[in-house]
Amino acid sequence: GITATAVNKFDMTFSWKPLPQRGIFGLYRRLRSLLIHGMMLYRLVPTGVCLMRGLGYAGALIFLFLPVTSAFAQTGATDGEWRSIGADGGSSKYSSLDLIDGGNVGGLGIAWEWVSIDERIQREHDDNPSIVNANYFQCTPILADGVLYGTTNLGQAMAIDPGTGETLWGYSSEAYKAGRPPNLGYISRGAAYKELAPDDQRIYMATSDSRLVCLDAKTGQLVKEFGDNGAADLLQGVPRVRRGRGYGHPSAPVISGDTIIVGSAITDGPIRKEVAPGQVKGFDVKTGELKWSFNMIAQSGEYGADTWEDGANAYTGNANVWTNMSVDEELGYVYLPGSTPTNDFYGGHRKGDGLFAESLVCLNAETGERVWYFQFVHHGLWDYDLPCAPNLVDLVVDGKAIKAVAQATKQGFVFVFDRVTGEPVWPIEERPVPQSTVPGEQTSPTQPFPTKPPPFIPQGVTEDMVIDFTPELKAKALEVLKAYTFGPLFTPPGLDKPLLNLPGYGGGANWPGVAVDPETGYMYIPTMNHPSVIQVGKPDPARSNFRYTRSGAPFPDVDGLPLLKPPYAEIVAMDLNKGEIAWRVTNGGDGPRDHPALKGLDLPPMGSNGRAAVLVTKTLLFATEGSGRSESATGGGRHLRAFDKHTGEELASIELPGEITGVPMTYLHEGKQYIVVAVGTNPARLVALSL
Repeated sequence: GITATAVNKFDMTFSWKPLPQRGIFGLYRRLRSLLIHGMMLYRLVPTGVCLMRGLGYAGALIFLFLPVTSAFAQTGATDGEWRSIGADGGSSKYSSLDLIDGGNVGGLGIAWEWVSIDERIQREHDDNPSIVNANYFQCTPILADGVLYGTTNLGQAMAIDPGTGETLWGYSSEAYKAGRPPNLGYISRGAAYKELAPDDQRIYMATSDSRLVCLDAKTGQLVKEFGDNGAADLLQGVPRVRRGRGYGHPSAPVISGDTIIVGSAITDGPIRKEVAPGQVKGFDVKTGELKWSFNMIAQSGEYGADTWEDGANAYTGNANVWTNMSVDEELGYVYLPGSTPTNDFYGGHRKGDGLFAESLVCLNAETGERVWYFQFVHHGLWDYDLPCAPNLVDLVVDGKAIKAVAQATKQGFVFVFDRVTGEPVWPIEERPVPQSTVPGEQTSPTQPFPTKPPPFIPQGVTEDMVIDFTPELKAKALEVLKAYTFGPLFTPPGLDKPLLNLPGYGGGANWPGVAVDPETGYMYIPTMNHPSVIQVGKPDPARSNFRYTRSGAPFPDVDGLPLLKPPYAEIVAMDLNKGEIAWRVTNGGDGPRDHPALKGLDLPPMGSNGRAAVLVTKTLLFATEGSGRSESATGGGRHLRAFDKHTGEELASIELPGEITGVPMTYLHEGKQYIVVAVGTNPARLVALSL
């Protein structure tokens, strides 16, 4: 199963073709994984690298047959392709391409623009605002075998010529006819690709009406032998669910071996405590047959059921995996980032810690069996979902080689584990936290805090954090703050005053995720340093059976300025080998600098608060200004910026034709490197940049 590709005179890239897990091949894979875990340090020892280079091709061929090669690391996108929306199964968002570098990045310009094929559907439904306004385009296209593939907001798939932007084929699932999906509405973040045989390449798309669609990658036609005439039903066995009502699938499926894995999005605004629960499903990648389902809310008789008191697991919903997942194909593991259970801000109907809500769960991708888990928030009350794909990265910590998984969170932490065993790389402490005074609530006495790395954004609110650009503004800000409850991280919401909570429920980190450089172990995190306002109250009993749920509360400002000090968004570079922050820079625009109260003041960069996204290459770090659609993300912009990835120095800024709403990717086509990113204008589009 070994292949080798010469990269230049001295280097070779090695890769393994996954082998079946059953029988003798399954034993082989497991033994090989043990060898990898135990001997991975070889790959990282400089003398070993020097020896390899000195021996040249002959030495490289000898080393092909040793049990450990660099192929077992999470190495990002190689060979100029981008076969997964996160570059690789470990969501590194890294490419080894280096044609665009610090010396020429200022010469980037628009090579082509692809206008979404949703435009036709929007014209035909100009009387439906949710369809007409479905331009919050978040797709990250993939590039495989010389073709770009992606999905649209209204449930279409497409193939695109990577050199011209020409549409090669389009397929409509007509999923939009089932109605507006939950939360952000019509969203589709991408597709999955699999080559089953030299003449059998497939594209997989999870639709908003809960179908897993399989298409022939060459033609865009349904693969009829998959599922029921080309689609598998994602609602099999899900209780309390109605198709197209409060349930959808915005994120791309992931593939490990011959299993394709799909999560779901469930409405964040339920009016009753009986809601559909989160399930993650694994299907046979060839036939579409359901292989397994994993309950993110542990059911009666399952491990973790006792963490739901008074039988709350029988009716509680959510705790779903709405964001992107990651896979380690060598281990055969899939990593699931879970969300908050119903409802986000009051847990009196679901007492107990509530597994596997707000947990990272590692499963055997073939069987769906739980391998290990870790819960980041016990009995969540802050909408601190795990917001993005965990990152798989190979580290050396205190001289020890570790196959690690790192999870960035909304609350501003990065938790790092051995991805084989689930053991924390650095100690995680359970620390006392403030307790709720809301009747019927039963908050956890402690919450987990990693000892390393340090938080990447401010946590909790104090009086020292209000704007103090002038004495007058500070006095006004302190007066505004009196109307709110505030305190350290994990201060619970209450009844009397609204809680000013930092980080807010938008994060911290959010769905675009972070990037990891496999060569250095640096993680690049785009942050949102923005609070949320949370207050609970009694709902109308004629409409809801909750005792309490979120009630309306005003968002604070000081004469139109943010209550808290900047920076409002940053890029943070974290050295995961050391568990330390290497550098940080303000990201995005320059905030409300034109406000009359700030006239003439010499202020530092403020940043624009939006859901920014990052891409790292052999040579550079790229970051968007992000996008905003709620009180937790009120910024955003049109610029894609290039940074020196070692220092954070900004090297270039490229303005695009609209607000950047997606995660950038890069690929090589006919000797030229391209960068492509989604832009959420009307109509939505993909924009390609090249030199």
